[in-house]
Amino acid sequence: MMQFTESIFATRFNITQPDLEAYLYEAMSQGGDYADLYFEYLLTSSISIDESMVKSAAQGVSMGVGVRVIAGERTGYAYSNDLAPEKIHKAAGVAAHIAAGPGKTGKLDLNQAVRHNLYPVVTAPTETAFSERVELVKRADRSARAFDSRIFQVQAVYADNLREVMVATTEDLLTLDRQPLARLGVSVLARDNGGQPQRGHAGGGGRVDLDFFLKEKTPEHFAAEAAREALAMLAAVDAPAGETIVVLGPGWPGILLHEAVGHGLEADFNRKGVSAFSGRIGQKVASELCTVIDDGTIGSRRGSLNVDDEGQPTQRNVLIENGVLRGYLQDKLSSTLTGGPSTGSGRREGYAYIPMPRMTNTFMLAGDDEPEDIIRSVPKGLYCKNFGGGQVDITSGNFVFSASESYLIEDGRLTRPVRNATLIGNGPAALQYVSRVGNDLRLDEGIGVCGKNGQSVPVGVGIPTIRIDRMTVGGTA
Repeated sequence: MMQFTESIFATRFNITQPDLEAYLYEAMSQGGDYADLYFEYLLTSSISIDESMVKSAAQGVSMGVGVRVIAGERTGYAYSNDLAPEKIHKAAGVAAHIAAGPGKTGKLDLNQAVRHNLYPVVTAPTETAFSERVELVKRADRSARAFDSRIFQVQAVYADNLREVMVATTEDLLTLDRQPLARLGVSVLARDNGGQPQRGHAGGGGRVDLDFFLKEKTPEHFAAEAAREALAMLAAVDAPAGETIVVLGPGWPGILLHEAVGHGLEADFNRKGVSAFSGRIGQKVASELCTVIDDGTIGSRRGSLNVDDEGQPTQRNVLIENGVLRGYLQDKLSSTLTGGPSTGSGRREGYAYIPMPRMTNTFMLAGDDEPEDIIRSVPKGLYCKNFGGGQVDITSGNFVFSASESYLIEDGRLTRPVRNATLIGNGPAALQYVSRVGNDLRLDEGIGVCGKNGQSVPVGVGIPTIRIDRMTVGGTA
């Protein structure tokens, strides 16, 4: 575990523990129940290639501190992109006046907390030679173009960052974390005999070093998968419309679970009574075959964190167990107001943003069925292998998702690929119709980005093969 005196905030910016305590005293100078400081130093880089040329390459650095004061249901928040002492004191004073209220903090004695070590990366990708990362996108481009002559356009994008974080709170908590993150994505277009172009996309990464892309999931791996999807869709027929049986494939289709169910289980929506799951803890909200987990402690995963953005250790949270709702994802504010247990789910995009309850890696546990048996059990339906975008209404739970790669199921066999398929349904209702769950749980490759209230954070999703007996498919046939 990195010691405070070894951190970039101590060595480069000369911040001391007495300084942190002084800033917290300033934040509580007008009263309040709680205050915290979130320091961030962020290195970023990105590279994109299009038409076999590097179109953009950028590196950047940003830093700042966010100061939050909570007084009852009021929150004061201010931030500074300057780590000079007078700027931090000013931000603390602004937050203090916004949330002025009864209560004062006692004597502070910050203690550095022990945390997980989920991503012990010695050299983050951001710290390697820029030319090595440029070569990754060039390799992806070359591989995709060589895959098949029908591939006529390729785009590859690589991005990474290294986030140094420090959180200090009036509950005497002091945590430090060094968070590497990298992702490579490949998108291709294929066309056959002048027909309509079809797109394929693949990508992945995580909190990994550069060797991940050199030895485990190479640019050639992602290029081949993107090309395979585009070529498969060249023979696609228009999606039939109507209610049918839908089978979701393992891995990335878990994005439907994330959006249609996961957001509705975040505590801020539930304490405000605007979620379809509000007030339903202990009730049956899904098929007894469904157990939904949010786990921020999986090593090297994109959605994992040693500590959340409030300094709390992440954990494995059971949200739905055998169909019964067991709990919500809590941040500090929601946990305090509702009396619910802390779940280590407070997240923010950066120092300029207030934290709120968010998902980390959200997935459904595996069942007992063989995936092939699930498909064989369907006389007529739709198999969804990959998804594009989607929209969800938190209050009602209604969702709309577009399937980027799907296939007709006819007489228990996958037959023709289908284009323009849209899944329309309701999250809680869809889970009630889950009748079979495969033994092939898979997490996504590491590409997920979740948006909420204008903030984006990296996440992971996953699901085994599942059969949903009733779902509306919007199509063109």
